[in-house]
Amino acid sequence: MSHTIRVGDLVTGEAVVLDLRVAQLASRAVAFVFDVAVQFLLLLLVFLMTPIGFDDALQSALALSLTVLVLIGYPTLVESLSRGRSLGKLVMGLRVVRDDGGSIRFRHALVRALGGFFVDFWALGLGGAVAMFVSLFSPKGKRVGDYLAGTVVIHTRVPKQEVELAEMPPQLAEWARGLDLSQLPEELVLAARQYLSRYQELGEKARFELGARLADDVGAAIRSPRVEFTHPHPYLAAVLAERRRRAVG
Repeated sequence: MSHTIRVGDLVTGEAVVLDLRVAQLASRAVAFVFDVAVQFLLLLLVFLMTPIGFDDALQSALALSLTVLVLIGYPTLVESLSRGRSLGKLVMGLRVVRDDGGSIRFRHALVRALGGFFVDFWALGLGGAVAMFVSLFSPKGKRVGDYLAGTVVIHTRVPKQEVELAEMPPQLAEWARGLDLSQLPEELVLAARQYLSRYQELGEKARFELGARLADDVGAAIRSPRVEFTHPHPYLAAVLAERRRRAVG
């Protein structure tokens, strides 16, 4: 029997519903401005490097092709390589994830970029009005590109009350310092954080079974599995506390 922590709307592959903080229109708009500035600079650079001397029709076709390439190619490439973080989103502490809370892939980034170009922002000539209108009426702040790609934009900066949940168990401090956390997926971090935050709301059986599944997944990612019969709570708390220590240190 599977157990579910109902604290939000996004469900992981482990049937854990994550209490992810969905990004609202204001923060997304600021991130968008940063990204548009980067795209403008890229376009300027591309046009400066483009050979001149073509006839007007060919020059116009080349300019249009390069513009489309930058406006679609930039978000697709950057969000694919960064697992959902463009420069603007990085500045604002945002990230694109799948509806199930997992990391996006190339196809998600491409569909979002195509939706952004053809519907949300550019091709219709409405200056982002479509994206704004759809986002305002979406419970998760989605634009058309997000609906088509099955994605949502979330805040990645952790509220103080959640950070304080991951206190380092003294007996695991030395062990945690030797961990390789570079391959720990963000979605597992989010799921573990929610498990710790809702720990007291679960029954004893659910605490162990759900925690064990998360701990086993975390252990596989960091190549340091939980010792059998060890309760998952201190194990997950140690991993998250060590991750936080490195981030602030």
